Amino acid sequence: MIKIEFPDVKFSTKKENGVNFIFDQYRKIWIVLTPEEWVRQNVLAYITQTKQYPSSLIAIEKEFSLGELKKRCDIAVYDRAAQPWMIIECKEMNASLNRKVLDQVLRYHISLPAKYLIITNGQYCYGFEKREGRFYEIGSFPEF
Repeated sequence: MIKIEFPDVKFSTKKENGVNFIFDQYRKIWIVLTPEEWVRQNVLAYITQTKQYPSSLIAIEKEFSLGELKKRCDIAVYDRAAQPWMIIECKEMNASLNRKVLDQVLRYHISLPAKYLIITNGQYCYGFEKREGRFYEIGSFPEF
C-alpha cells in the first residue's frame, strides 16, 4: 500500500443553490464537489506539488474509446513523449478498493497502456508497475 500525505491546499470553493463547488485549477472550471472529486483534487495536488509531476502532462477525466464504449479515467499522466505513463483511478473515501476497481483500471489500460496504475480512495492507495508484461505492486508513487 502507498502512503499519501496530502499537501495543505486552500481550495477555492463556493455554494450555489445548496450545491457545493470546487474550482479545478487544472481545467479552469468549477466542478460539483462530490466525495470522489474531493479525492481527485487532493491527489492532483499531491502529484503536482509533492511529487512535482508537470501539470502540463496531466489529463483529467481523459476520454478514450474502449471498443464501442466511451470511457473516462480520472487522471492520466503522460511522459515527455506524450505517451500514457500513469493512470490514476479515484474513488470516494468510503469506497472499497476491491477487485472491481482494479479490473476497471486494468480495462482502461487496454486503451491507455501506461507503465503505472494507481487506485485510491484518499485513505488507501495501491499502485502497480508493468514490467515484462506483468504488474507488480509498488510501495510509493514513482519519481517522474
